[in-house]
Amino acid sequence: MNDSRVNPGPLADALDRRLILLLQANARDSTATLARKLGVARTTVVARLARLEASGRIVGYTARLGGDEAGRSVQAFVGITVSPKAGREVVKRLSELPELRQLASVSGEFDYMALLRADTTARLDALLDDIGEIDGVLRTNSSVVLALRVDRQT
Repeated sequence: MNDSRVNPGPLADALDRRLILLLQANARDSTATLARKLGVARTTVVARLARLEASGRIVGYTARLGGDEAGRSVQAFVGITVSPKAGREVVKRLSELPELRQLASVSGEFDYMALLRADTTARLDALLDDIGEIDGVLRTNSSVVLALRVDRQT
């Protein structure tokens, strides 16, 4: 069976976990800076990064928006309930929305939980209307983010 999904497995050790935490705090740190913070050789950091990337544990590096830029947008968590057998098509349609930041299938009251980021509340309102009109979406429930208290996401 050819399974294209990557199964990175557990982190190898505490050094990997510390390296990932440092990268989440500042992915632009040089390997020399990371090595200094970890108390290991730069070549060790390079080798660890290569292994973490090859295994699929690290899949990319990104820029996070600062308070001013992030503050100019509105975010909402949207619980989405879909009709049976409509999930695949609903996911496909949702994936086409550039404002969709995350989509997870979840257990509980909803089938999916989406994180949206829109420029304005008016745009968010239009997005929610668009999502509600997708064939197979039975209902949505939205919660607008008022303030981000902890953000460990890269």
